[in-house]
Amino acid sequence: DAALCLIRPWAEKQGHTQAFVICFVVLAVVCLVLAELSYQLTGIFAEAVIINDSHGGFLLRTFAISTIVIALAMRYLYISSEWRRTIQLEAQSRISALQAMIRPHFLFNTMNTIASLTRSDPQQAEEAVEDLADLMRANLGVQKDRTTLKEELEVAAIYQRIEKLRLGDRLRVRWDVAELPMRALIPSLTIQPLLENAIYHGIELLPDGGEVKVSGKRVGDNLEISMTNPVATDQRRKKSGNKMAVSNILQRFELAYGHRATVDVRESETEYSVWLKFPCDETGA
Repeated sequence: DAALCLIRPWAEKQGHTQAFVICFVVLAVVCLVLAELSYQLTGIFAEAVIINDSHGGFLLRTFAISTIVIALAMRYLYISSEWRRTIQLEAQSRISALQAMIRPHFLFNTMNTIASLTRSDPQQAEEAVEDLADLMRANLGVQKDRTTLKEELEVAAIYQRIEKLRLGDRLRVRWDVAELPMRALIPSLTIQPLLENAIYHGIELLPDGGEVKVSGKRVGDNLEISMTNPVATDQRRKKSGNKMAVSNILQRFELAYGHRATVDVRESETEYSVWLKFPCDETGA
């Protein structure tokens, strides 16, 4: 380990093949030196032990076994490193997929709302444009796998304000998230897509609208967040988009946390809920 640490800065500047060969040679030489020391010390301190092999034969056999073990170990480490790299790339692709899922109907409806406000309430129209710009920036500018709950909730609140302009009193959102640690990390673009689904697949289909309930709390070392929306009894809109977003979030949670996180969907005749449970990792902790 010490030998590898010494050559690490230099090896990192080389290509994958060169770095592999360098590390292999260094480890093989270290094993050969240790084998020689072992042979000499055995001859000095264990006089009663009879070595039935020549000096050269002992070193050759030890060296052969060591190189096989080193090769297998380095192959395992290489595969593990590539696997982690693939996981990171896949997680980023999931974020890119969510970025591309901004529904055209939302942009169309928002622009229509802004256009009507420019005549009746120019000040509110200006604020709506700023909110839309902030939302687009948040969706299209995500470069990190995780963000803080504070930032994630702010993006969701911006989306709520925009939809409120269009739906008016038909849209009500109750936020019960005071117990959540705002510095806790969560995969980027988690809450806003869920809120979008709750409105698109729930509130919009109800003549009188309804209330979306967002709750969150800390339970031990985990955070639990739920989002519940009413649904129309005569479901006129297919749930494929809903399932796609939840499936995307589920896969990203699995990539980020493995079996330590869960994404559950609970449905009844009148409600649709998504429950998130994941480890509480805080920035600066």
